[in-house]
This record gives sequence, structure tokens and C-alpha cells, in this order.
Amino acid sequence: MFSFNPEKRNFGAKKAIGDWLLYIDADERVTPLLRKEIQSAISHQPSTINHFTAYAIPRRNIFLGHEMRWGGWWPDFVLRLIKKEALLKWEGELHEQPKIIGKVGKLKKPLTHISHRSLTEMVDKTNDWSEVEARLLFDAGHPKMTWWRFLSVGVREVWDRGIKKMGFLDGTVGVIEIIYQTFSRMITYAKLWEMQIKVKK
Repeated sequence: MFSFNPEKRNFGAKKAIGDWLLYIDADERVTPLLRKEIQSAISHQPSTINHFTAYAIPRRNIFLGHEMRWGGWWPDFVLRLIKKEALLKWEGELHEQPKIIGKVGKLKKPLTHISHRSLTEMVDKTNDWSEVEARLLFDAGHPKMTWWRFLSVGVREVWDRGIKKMGFLDGTVGVIEIIYQTFSRMITYAKLWEMQIKVKK
């Protein structure tokens, strides 16, 4: 089971001794070019009120061995380089996000994100994540799931990733990813439906 706990990031921030914090997940890699850009960014901070206190880093997403350029997967900026004094806290049970003080800049060199190494891993991950997402939706009082809401979820996902963001241009892996993301969303809402009908009984 995946662990979603922003408190771990908050604890790490308190224990850090440097002026800057860099957050990297287990499936992410810092390239030599990104390392050089980070070093340059944090060592050439102007002493003015307009300086950046955090940086968003683009991610180069690798799914099933293929670099994703379409479907909303590039540049996929994530806020990971933060000045310690500017970090208020990390929050959110799923997809934790930092709350900061100050301005956010953007780096150019990407993190390498090696995700979805196999279809088995993808399905296992969906089973865990969808459980959390469904519970969050349920606790927030999401409207009752009906057949037309399910249909709407699927159509929107295919339209957004496959057509609007042209995910099909990533070829076979792009099409697999569109189908997978649609499947993942449907499983989340199916679990929400399951929670809703259990309350009725």
C-alpha cells in the first residue's frame, strides 16, 4: 500500500540544515544538467524583494520505457526546490503540495520521472490510489454516482488527454496511457459508488 503523508515532508524540512530544500521522489532522477541549473539558481539569488523563494521543475515522464511529450505529460512542472524559510508546510492527503511565502520561478532542465514501468505496476498503483481518492470524494459529499456521471467521467478523460492534449501523438504507449488514465478514473468513481450504496443499506 502506498503511503500518503505530507507530515513526512514537513518533518524532513524541520531537520534539514541547509538554506534550500530539494524534494525528490523514489522514481525521480536529477540529471547533471538539472543539478548544475539548481546550483546556479540558489547561488545567484539577488538581494531584492523580488527574488524567487521556490522553483518549479519540469518533469520528463517515462512511461513503459517511452518519453511522454503529449497528453498533458510535458512539461508537468512540480514545485520541489524551496527555500527553507519560505516553506509553510506540505498539505494534502494525495498529491501533496507545498504552501510557501514568496515568488515561484521556473527551471528549464527537467527531472527524469521513471513511472509506470509495467502494466502490472500501473494497475496495482491504481488500486491503492483510487481507494484514497474515492474516500476523499465521499468525505467531501460528492453527488450520487449515476450511469450518466460514469459516462461523463470517461468521455471527459478521453477528450482531455486523447484529443485536446493530443495524447495519441505518443503512439502506442500514448494510446495505452489514455486508456489507462480513463480506467483509473472510472475505478475511482466506481469505488465512490460502492461507498455510497453501502451507506444506504
